[in-house]
Amino acid sequence: MITGERQTARIRGLYLKAILRQDVAFFDNETNTGEVVGRMSGDTVLIQDAMGEKVGKFLQLMSTFIGGFVVAFSKGWLLTLVMLASFPLLVATGALMSMVIAKTASRGQAAYANAANVVEQTISSIRTVVSFNGEKQAVMNYERFLKTDYKAGVHEGLVSGLGFAAFKLVVFGSFAMAVWFGSKLILNKGYNGGDVLNVITAVLTGSASLGETSPCINAFVAGQSAAYKMFKTIERKPKIDTYSTKGKILDDIHGDIELRDVFFSYPARPNEQIFSGFSLYINRGTTSALVGQSGSGKSTVISLIERFYDPQAGEVMIDGINLKDFHLKWIRQKIGLVSQEPVLFASSIKDNIAYGKDGTTFEEIRVATELANAAKFIDKLPQGLDTVVGGHGMQLSGGQKQRIAIARAILKDPRILLLDEATSALDAESERIVQEALDRIMVNRTTVIVAHRLSTVRNADMIAVIQQGKIVEKGSHSELINNPNGAYSQLIHLKEVNKESEQASDDQNRSEITAESSRHSSLRYSQRMSHLRSISQGSSVNSCTFGLPIEVLIPDDTWTEPEEKFPKVLIRRLAYLNKQEIPILLLGAIAAILNGTLFPIFGMLLSKVIKSFYEPPHKLRKDTNFWSIIFVILGVVSFLAIPARAYLFSVAGCKLIQRVRLMCFEKLVHMEVGWFDKPEHSCGSIGARLSADAARVRALVGDSLGQILDVIASAVAGLVIAFVGSWQLAIIILALIPLIGINAYAQLKFMKGFSADAKMMYMEASQVANDAVGSIRTVASFCAEEKVMNLYISKCESPRKAGIKQGLITGTGYGTSFGLLFLAYATFFYAGAQLVQARKATSSDVFQVFFALTLAATGVSQTSSMGPDTGKAKNAVSSIFAIIDQQSKIDASDESGITLDNFKGEIEFLHVSFKYPCRPDVQIFHDFSLTIHSNKTIALVGESGSGKSTVISLLQRFYDPDSGHIKLDGIEIQKFQVKWLRQQMGLVSQEPVLFNDTIRANISYGKEEGNATETEIIDVAELANAHSFISGLQKGYDTIVGERGVQLSGGQKQRVAIARAMIKSPKILLLDEATSALDAESEKVVQDALNIIRVNRTTVVVAHRLSTIKNADVIAVFKNGVIVEKGRHENLIKNKDGFYASLVSIHTSTNASTA
Repeated sequence: MITGERQTARIRGLYLKAILRQDVAFFDNETNTGEVVGRMSGDTVLIQDAMGEKVGKFLQLMSTFIGGFVVAFSKGWLLTLVMLASFPLLVATGALMSMVIAKTASRGQAAYANAANVVEQTISSIRTVVSFNGEKQAVMNYERFLKTDYKAGVHEGLVSGLGFAAFKLVVFGSFAMAVWFGSKLILNKGYNGGDVLNVITAVLTGSASLGETSPCINAFVAGQSAAYKMFKTIERKPKIDTYSTKGKILDDIHGDIELRDVFFSYPARPNEQIFSGFSLYINRGTTSALVGQSGSGKSTVISLIERFYDPQAGEVMIDGINLKDFHLKWIRQKIGLVSQEPVLFASSIKDNIAYGKDGTTFEEIRVATELANAAKFIDKLPQGLDTVVGGHGMQLSGGQKQRIAIARAILKDPRILLLDEATSALDAESERIVQEALDRIMVNRTTVIVAHRLSTVRNADMIAVIQQGKIVEKGSHSELINNPNGAYSQLIHLKEVNKESEQASDDQNRSEITAESSRHSSLRYSQRMSHLRSISQGSSVNSCTFGLPIEVLIPDDTWTEPEEKFPKVLIRRLAYLNKQEIPILLLGAIAAILNGTLFPIFGMLLSKVIKSFYEPPHKLRKDTNFWSIIFVILGVVSFLAIPARAYLFSVAGCKLIQRVRLMCFEKLVHMEVGWFDKPEHSCGSIGARLSADAARVRALVGDSLGQILDVIASAVAGLVIAFVGSWQLAIIILALIPLIGINAYAQLKFMKGFSADAKMMYMEASQVANDAVGSIRTVASFCAEEKVMNLYISKCESPRKAGIKQGLITGTGYGTSFGLLFLAYATFFYAGAQLVQARKATSSDVFQVFFALTLAATGVSQTSSMGPDTGKAKNAVSSIFAIIDQQSKIDASDESGITLDNFKGEIEFLHVSFKYPCRPDVQIFHDFSLTIHSNKTIALVGESGSGKSTVISLLQRFYDPDSGHIKLDGIEIQKFQVKWLRQQMGLVSQEPVLFNDTIRANISYGKEEGNATETEIIDVAELANAHSFISGLQKGYDTIVGERGVQLSGGQKQRVAIARAMIKSPKILLLDEATSALDAESEKVVQDALNIIRVNRTTVVVAHRLSTIKNADVIAVFKNGVIVEKGRHENLIKNKDGFYASLVSIHTSTNASTA
């Protein structure tokens, strides 16, 4: 067990290290986060089982087998050889069984890997799932993969049963032959009954030991199958190897960047050429901007410079040296990336920023936060820099997340800075300050800005306009604007048209601004928008929260028992879940009991055979022939009973696993969103529970239950036979058996204690691994592989030590049980000899009782050996029921509640107070009131973190207020049916979450249960300006978007998300920077589309960019959770001292400064 624990810990580490080593293409093509979670939590359990206690058990049994045959050969080689004639059949049966089991086990593991991916995608995107009422779709997808897993499990059980039954048939047949041939040897070869008895007993003991290796062999085969894929990954050497020590390391780089004659297509879409002969040169210390439509190839340039991918032809060079010639980690440390969708790890703000630099000091972190304009809001948090940001940074607003991401990049102090919509999430004031910070750190650095919004790039030294993977125009802003027919000027013209109404409004309500400033005012604003989007572009596309030290999240003394205390679960509760399979279980129990009685009956018959060996020749010949036939009959009965038992209990066990997993998942997807804010409810730990815990439950109902019934039947039958033979000796047996039973029980208690603690501790390690893979681009960009590995190893250390301790305890207990067993034998034979001498029993009676004792003790021994499985299973059951017993505070599966035929969309917040459950010290709203009239558009503006997005979360019932009321059409929001309520709302977020499925499936996800027609899908795609780019893809609407839409650009993802919301045809439209990721042309078309669908709908627009909300019927200005101003734009702007006017002033001055 100690060896198994150490080896498995090493394999876990090697696997994670290998996963972190892989290039981004590997995650695009060959694996996903869900599969990695399954392997880390599920497959390693199988490997540990194969390398742990079962290795020692197997060696012990094989030693007994070999020892038995050594004794048999020494006592009667001819009879032993005859009995060995059947062994080729045994070997062939075992080999065939192992081969088939390996294939079925592999098929089952692959099936559950797909199911695990559904869990990962659903939990990591839970807000999107619940917003679109996608719980039922998720459950149906999960159930579909579970059915495949069920079939593989049942098939595996049947094959295993048939193999073992064939083995038993051959064994019984060989004994029939031994008895028949032994009688011949006694009659013709001078053998005596003692020699034949010694040979048969020795072979019986050896064969029984060989038979007991079946569970071990099954574990080895399953472990081998699980290890195959893990070792395939461990041995895989990627083309872009982050662990490679080769490559140039210079004193520094100057920052000249060149892409020369580059040909490139993404590995996941090899037939769609992104670049064909693309060339671009960027001088050191200059700022270059890439503009163009979504999907034109701008972000691909970033990915190639970061060396997430290598081009198929051509070169990407820095300072004239091919990127491939540099030491990979060294060159990545010289490049800073700030992305549109920042990925923050589920740890403290301080730890997130510290990822930018190894060995950073507190002072350096503090300076970085001040430069990124993050210090002010961080200081307001109760825990300051130690505040835990939650999964995906969900405890922070978009602007707060982006500022932390910028601070992380500032700390890195890179020579090359890559910015992709880096200030898109910031309000006007924050944008101005952060842009100034970026302008400062851009000095003497080569900066590449990827932007949709042209205002972002106006001051760039060089602007390259990219269309369909080609540079169609290049130059400075002033040079390009002078060519009225150029691509850049056309983009400017589109922006002008888009902002005309805004300019008119500005002219009416503000002091004069120059025509140039007015025309481009909104452009400059979006420069900030575009900047920040880049640090985590490469990383943000993946998903699950990155688990940094969990002790940061929850103190060690509280983590061992999370909030949900595991209840003591009665086995009858589990049996109740299996009640549909009661007929199957009863039939299986009959088969198990029948099979269990065969060995004691066999023992009784063997004592009769021994007696026959000492009878006269004519009676010897007659009786041995009879017993030989009986042995064959026993073999046939076992051949029927064992497969029946294995198949029936496999059906019941696999059904239970399927049902338990489905119940758990169904319960999980209907939990309130706040439940997932807690670190212990991350997608990694939940995935581990569903994978490993549900599988372990089978130990209490599946094959193990059949084995237990076997054992009980064997023990009872043995005792009955013993009492019939000699009640005095039987009483002695009864006195001795409790000694063995007490020892077995002690082992079980030790096992249980270890299993519970280790599972919880490994859950932490599993979360670290899962989240690292989910954010692989961020990990790669910040060269954080070593940090992740050190953290993972530290998390594995405690359970590894616990495993070693348990190995010592188990070894001692197991050895003691054998000492007691031999003590029982010695006591028995001494008492038996005394009874024979006193003529109170015959030698035949003694042997009858002895074989009964041997087989009953074997049964107890088997029960003891199942200690690890049942101990783990009972703790797994507790874990599973802890989930099933959870009560959701906001349950979308609850069909009760009001539904309206005529819903107007009138919204009221009345004296609402609210704090996020995971940050109870931070008051978001206190006595907050707001009325939104039906069919009107209200815009919520204000600083990041002022509570704007919280309004949307409360409307969607992600959370309920602590006090106060939220009403729709005058009715309390809690009185509505949750599912119906969410169906009335369409949400378009700033960071769109797409699922790893086709574009068609992602769009139709907006329709209830995904039942959208092709016409509906195309109509909304055209409305969202997505149809043209989708049609241009090789597979069109059947294109797989990858995990979280990684195969699409930011603008393409946003358009698909808008189409998804449009197909819902909601009465209330919730827009959170819905056009922030779009290029000028797409923005105009999509904004027009949004304006059209806003008609006759209540629309809530959350915005930082003031230009997007000027036409709103009402503008509400937020500050610290309070509405400080409210009214139309033209009225608010007149109050020169008002908060809104100051925001507009900041916004205008920011834009004017770049005009």
